[in-house]
Amino acid sequence: MAHSIALNFEDGVTRFVEARAGETVADASYRLGINIPLDCRDGACGTCKCRVESGRYDGGSYIEDALTADEAASGLALACQMRPESDLVIAIPASSASCKTAGQGFATALRGVERLSPTTIAFTLDAPAGLSFLPGQYVNLRVPGTQERRSYSFSSAPGEASLSFLVRDIPRGLMSSWLRDTAAPGAPMDFTGPAGSFYLRDVRRPLLFLAGGTGLAPFLSMLGRLAMAGTPHPVHLVYGVTNDADLVGVTALEDSAARIPGFTFATVVAAEASTHPRKGYVTSHIAPAQLHGGDVDVYLCGPPPMVDAVRAWLATERVTPANFYYEKFSPSGPADATRLAA
Repeated sequence: MAHSIALNFEDGVTRFVEARAGETVADASYRLGINIPLDCRDGACGTCKCRVESGRYDGGSYIEDALTADEAASGLALACQMRPESDLVIAIPASSASCKTAGQGFATALRGVERLSPTTIAFTLDAPAGLSFLPGQYVNLRVPGTQERRSYSFSSAPGEASLSFLVRDIPRGLMSSWLRDTAAPGAPMDFTGPAGSFYLRDVRRPLLFLAGGTGLAPFLSMLGRLAMAGTPHPVHLVYGVTNDADLVGVTALEDSAARIPGFTFATVVAAEASTHPRKGYVTSHIAPAQLHGGDVDVYLCGPPPMVDAVRAWLATERVTPANFYYEKFSPSGPADATRLAA
């Protein structure tokens, strides 16, 4: 049986390859011209050591010098020996360029634009054939009529017939201006991707999602995946915005709560003038029980001050999550591997 393998390189580029029955990850990659780090092919040198973030596999045969028992127990494996037993997500400790590959390009068309609020626009694209991505990842979209690109996280889940995104409407923003003033269904669009190391890993413990503004988008994608796959672990999301007008996607969150047992969420508005029942910052609305004594995976997507504030708050609370994954973004362009822009 063939299995899909997502190779996530250290520069954020992701390539998907298909491993045939009995084929190693290294052989599947090289068959498609992706030269992941490799030397001996015999499980002796450790050059192809990588981290498996999701899925099951047979680790194969190797010597202790190449991969210790502790490393194997922690999720490391040798690409030249491991054979997938399910779909896999693998972190490759090398850049895509050094592995002789790059992000893929796709041509598609605009399906629709929706005004969600005075400050937020949603748009959808036809899903092109051959596109795969991990929930939480992003693409680099070319702004029609220009050579400029803007980066947006998927708000749709993998496998859907259309791709959806959230955009903050900035008066002079290049993409938001086009969507607001010019865009029409059927307009040709193109993008490269997918990319990004902010994506949903195997769910092995409770999850705490923290979203700021249009940083909600990747969580909608993750929740779509969880609704399809299910999880026995509790999932809680705190979604913070600056003003009442910025609060969008609540209906989608309510739908997720109906579809995912154990999923709860809270919305928060920072502005003092807001009439929202919960005001302030997300950290003021995280209950101690939602941290599970540190036995929790925290995912955070928001502007840099929010990310820095949450990290400082966790230190103050003396809580070290089992895993802490985050992306920072700014309205004018990507910052520190974050992919939301106007």
